[in-house]
Amino acid sequence: MLNAEPGAHGHAHGFLETDFLLSTLHLPITMMKLVARLARVGVALLVDRPATNPHVSITCASRRALTTTVVLAVLGTLLPRPTLDGQAMGPAPTPASVAPALSPGDAVRITVWRKPELSGEFVVAASGSVSHPLYREVNVVGVPLAAIEERLRAFLTKYEANPQFVVEPLLRVAIGGEVRLPNLYTLAPEVSITQAVALAGGRTEGGRRDRLLLLRENREIIIDLRRPSAEWSRMPIRSGDQIIVERERAVFRDYVAPTISVLGATAAIISVILYNRNE
Repeated sequence: MLNAEPGAHGHAHGFLETDFLLSTLHLPITMMKLVARLARVGVALLVDRPATNPHVSITCASRRALTTTVVLAVLGTLLPRPTLDGQAMGPAPTPASVAPALSPGDAVRITVWRKPELSGEFVVAASGSVSHPLYREVNVVGVPLAAIEERLRAFLTKYEANPQFVVEPLLRVAIGGEVRLPNLYTLAPEVSITQAVALAGGRTEGGRRDRLLLLRENREIIIDLRRPSAEWSRMPIRSGDQIIVERERAVFRDYVAPTISVLGATAAIISVILYNRNE
């Protein structure tokens, strides 16, 4: 707790409230002291105002209210951002064993023996069919991957009695954040989450190993890359997955610099308001 200086009784009450607010939020001790001292500097800018403008007077209650306002503004930059469903604060849910299926926007790579006009990589259209003049009657959305091969075989028998072909479903996955090659990828269904990050060039030097964010079916799942044997990291991708490697935290960049900016802006705004009000 900060001590009150002689002749600054009003300051003492404000700083007591400051320490109380910070301690109830269980912030680290060093951060509590830093925020309290920075708040004191911001309030001092206004308390010393009467020395240059005798028409401005700040009461003890005003000082306490001003200190509380500054601290609340600072805490807004320190508190963690909310997540979609709170998964970041608890254990990750158990991955369900659901067979992967294609969705519009995914792709299918088809290779037909001695039929180059029927071979290639084709995007799955919004209607659920393959974007090809001949394959348009083949619906591949929402069915198991094994059923896609059977549907293509039935279609190709119109052109050849015993068609020899290979079909490879490709799932659309977005990989971003602190990776070297962020992009929208089409990957094979057997690719795991950690393998997908590796295909994107791996994490950068500023990427966190303990916090990979997976957005799947409107859920937010946190994966620890330091545990490659973890169930989620070994799970295969699904269509529409968004994989984001979060940035490594830095005390000055993420806490000190925003705190100083908020304190300076708050003190400047209130100073201008009080100055204009008493002119």
